[in-house]
Amino acid sequence: MFFDALAPSSALQLIRFSDVDAFRPAESMEDARSIPLDVANFAAARAIVNLPGCRIIVARSFARILDTAYRAPGGMVILPMTDDLRASSSGIELDSRVFIALRGNHHCHFVEHQTNYHALIMFSPGLRDRGWFDRADALWVRIADPVAHLYARQLVLDILRTASVEPHMFETTEVAAHLQEGLLLAFDDLFQIDPLSDRTAPNAGARSARLVQQIDDYVSAYPTAPIYTANLAGELGVSVRTLGGAVSKVRGMSLHQYIRLKRLWATRSRLLKGGGATVATCARAQGFHHLGEFAAAYRATFHEAPSDTLARARHTCRSAS
Repeated sequence: MFFDALAPSSALQLIRFSDVDAFRPAESMEDARSIPLDVANFAAARAIVNLPGCRIIVARSFARILDTAYRAPGGMVILPMTDDLRASSSGIELDSRVFIALRGNHHCHFVEHQTNYHALIMFSPGLRDRGWFDRADALWVRIADPVAHLYARQLVLDILRTASVEPHMFETTEVAAHLQEGLLLAFDDLFQIDPLSDRTAPNAGARSARLVQQIDDYVSAYPTAPIYTANLAGELGVSVRTLGGAVSKVRGMSLHQYIRLKRLWATRSRLLKGGGATVATCARAQGFHHLGEFAAAYRATFHEAPSDTLARARHTCRSAS
């Protein structure tokens, strides 16, 4: 399924297991123990991509009983990758609507009734202040917002495909950081960060408005600079969670949506300068690495194709000269 369209590369580790005896050594290194329920039809696979602050593992599992010890000091998310996932954990039925979020050390017990596809995203302890994991040694099973879940799933797959066919993109720190930033923003939406905890305070609205104005000022000052939410929050002296709450309160959209909108405008600013730039270079400079998706978002926002914007700018430049 997922793995048929992937090829290993310098950025993508792809491992297939045809029998359980070959699988057990890899599993034991992760402090996990499986009892297959259908040895005759055993098959497993993993695709692994590393980004600066997280590791993505997309796995094809098999019908089994699984005991595992997760060690995730920076937090981890287990995300169903298909609409037909079936499993249980300590008697709790799991399906494709839910995702598991945990931080710290946890011994988990699963029963998978069938072949499942899921992603494990393991975050570095250095990724802080996003409001996902408020305390250590905590585990949640959450029902995901369907739209946020689908977007996160698609983004994970896009990153895998990019690592497979364009591994050179992962060799550039800036590009890898862009890919990771998009993933972090998608997970902000998945976790549905609440508005500011002090939103009932009389001056909470004014503080939120000031924060959003600071975001706008920053983007205006650096119209073509990459926007990383963690850096932006640090620049403004707040957490990413506070920043997300302010944008939700003032702009009525998630931080992810707002940053995406800002990136579209920054790309448009660059296109309007004309010159020797191309649509692809302008888009990638703002973190849009899937040009078809970018073009669709651009057209929906500005009611014209990015190539039309660039062509008009070049024509204006030639007329002026």
